[in-house]
Amino acid sequence: MRPLFLLPVLLATLACSSKLDKGKAEDAIRKSYPVVIPITIPEQVTAERGTPDHLRQKTLRENLEQSGGFETAVLLDGNRETCVFRLKPGASKGIKPTARGLKAGFLLPVAEGGFVRVLKVDASTETAKVTYEIRLQNPTSHFPLFLSMHPESKVGDLKERHATFRKRGGSWELSGTDEAFHKAE
Repeated sequence: MRPLFLLPVLLATLACSSKLDKGKAEDAIRKSYPVVIPITIPEQVTAERGTPDHLRQKTLRENLEQSGGFETAVLLDGNRETCVFRLKPGASKGIKPTARGLKAGFLLPVAEGGFVRVLKVDASTETAKVTYEIRLQNPTSHFPLFLSMHPESKVGDLKERHATFRKRGGSWELSGTDEAFHKAE
């Protein structure tokens, strides 16, 4: 009778230990961080002088000129001002050109998103949903541009992200996250 009693206890113990724990989730997610947080800078911007858009255009132009990585040209057409931005040959390798044509521009790294911790693990037998936090950190010299677009943000801000895990062959594997940014290349 004793072996029959131990079998259900053993199976129950194995079932409980098959849940994804916070430590394993953190180890798997942490590998994808830190991520680069970029902003997209268009190749050219047009605004009427004296408008709020013109003030944002002027802030953008001044920041890009101060960075040393861009050449700027200003074209006037009546009351409209167009700024054209070109990447200098010696510019930072972190600045990436985007598609050509109507949406041509540049991806400019402004900060990093660093992994902080797992907040919650909701696991079933085959899948798990994990909620975790990242922190806005390590601002670059272009961070003031980010702040002009997102004035409510500050270094150290925490944001929630979500990950999914699937059980494969008795172990848990990270199957995806809702993180929009990627590690530096």
